[in-house]
Amino acid sequence: MRALSRRVLMATQLLAALPAAAQSYPAKPIRWVVPYAAGGPSDALVRAIAPKLSDNLGVPVVVDNRGGAGGSLGLEQLAKAAPDGYTIALGGTGTHSLNPYIQVSIPYDPIKDFVAVTPIVSYVNVLVVNADVPVKTVAELVAYARANPTKVTFASGGTGASNHLAGELLKTVTGAPMTHVPYRGSGPGMIDVIAGHITCMFDILVTALPQIQAGKVRALAVTSAKRSPYAPDIPTMAESGVPGYAEAGNDLWFGVFLPAGTPKPIIERLNADFRKALASPELSQVMRAQGYDAWTLDPAAFLAFIRDDHAKWGSGVAPARFQLSRRRFSTSRARQPHPGRLYRSIPLAETVTRNAR
Repeated sequence: MRALSRRVLMATQLLAALPAAAQSYPAKPIRWVVPYAAGGPSDALVRAIAPKLSDNLGVPVVVDNRGGAGGSLGLEQLAKAAPDGYTIALGGTGTHSLNPYIQVSIPYDPIKDFVAVTPIVSYVNVLVVNADVPVKTVAELVAYARANPTKVTFASGGTGASNHLAGELLKTVTGAPMTHVPYRGSGPGMIDVIAGHITCMFDILVTALPQIQAGKVRALAVTSAKRSPYAPDIPTMAESGVPGYAEAGNDLWFGVFLPAGTPKPIIERLNADFRKALASPELSQVMRAQGYDAWTLDPAAFLAFIRDDHAKWGSGVAPARFQLSRRRFSTSRARQPHPGRLYRSIPLAETVTRNAR
């Protein structure tokens, strides 16, 4: 009885300590895990937000890039972190809505292992083709692919990247035969689209618009349900002849997550400080320059959105049946820096052979 009373007392003291810990939060630097390599769009986004968030919280926010496996390695780190609010992570369409469908296994449950704090931005991809490809709409590209079933290729920033899934979704919705060619990042993929080695690719607006405006590639459509305010002259997929695409999976997003079990006061504090940071005029200007729309929700609404987004992408992507093994993730090594050129392309025949394994 005495031992039982002692355990009850210890448990009571622990529970009583939780609100006090939350009230003193934060008392030390916060680590923000970015599950992608440094230098990419998601890294630039986080590094733009981190200083403003640090000002609001009153402690340093340290960005920690943990790329690999389509973002799964970084999210695995968060799932294993202490639920004390001192490790947060960037997640998004890829880590929470797509990876469960395209990887044979992932080291976390996208719903049960995390607390959804708030989304931070939404963004869209734009479908572009090489300027010499004889199509001006997505419907014409689909017809061209059907007439040339072994000719049409699409680049991506790597197997499992959001622009890879955008291409697979187009194939699923239309039945168009197209061969995926993965690169180590979207930059080298765009270079080969411009050069005519690849037919087309999906890319984010901020990096694609300069090439579109220079006439190096032709824009066919944005992936959102409505036209983007940053490119109002580019039609939607439906307007370009492919209805149903946006319903299967359209706007892309990034958000902030904590480990499951984090005390509610800490969740609420981070939600409030992220909202305050994203509402600042300076940061809003940076977001627009990067082609993002700032976007926040309360944690419950964000979780509901994630569940719905996961289901929508599943309806479009799962039928494609292209589960990926760990071995296939290594194919992203296909593109390596070359001394004589910014990037070297592997011959298409070699890539198609490798992808068929």
